[in-house]
Amino acid sequence: MWAAQGVTQPMEEPPPGFSWEWRGGMRTAPSAGALYPLELYAVIGDVEELEPGVYQYLPAEHALARVASPDPPPASAPDDRREALSGAALRQLAIRNAPTVLVLAGVVERTAAKYGDRAERYVHIEVGAAAQNVYLECESLELGTVFIGAFDDEAVAGVLGLSGDERVFGMMPIGHPPTD
Repeated sequence: MWAAQGVTQPMEEPPPGFSWEWRGGMRTAPSAGALYPLELYAVIGDVEELEPGVYQYLPAEHALARVASPDPPPASAPDDRREALSGAALRQLAIRNAPTVLVLAGVVERTAAKYGDRAERYVHIEVGAAAQNVYLECESLELGTVFIGAFDDEAVAGVLGLSGDERVFGMMPIGHPPTD
């Protein structure tokens, strides 16, 4: 998650002339106007030393915060949301089977405050840069991933319990690729 949105240059206060909400420092992926509209979530299922559930990445603290899920998880796998997320993603097996699924969401309005109608375009560019960083990090760790854009937006938002202003732009299941 650090590769996608980690803070590379911490700054307690915004630079001079910065007139919008400060987000803690410069990041690993470029962002139009340093507005950082992305929000990263990890749907954890089978990861050592981490309980299954939905977590949000907090870049300034380089930490994960557990997020309460609005839908009740299945009794067979409490807090493991991968099956529900897979259902929201057209039953894609990579989502269900990966130990972790990174979800790239964003708040377009953060960028629109400065860039108006071009904001959505800039957020898509930022999602691409963050995803590319995840690909590179996975390659260096000998992990596999793929960017998934086929999903029901409202269903994914429901699985994650996203606020109304957050939109999902893509998902990246991460794990050791099958060898057969």
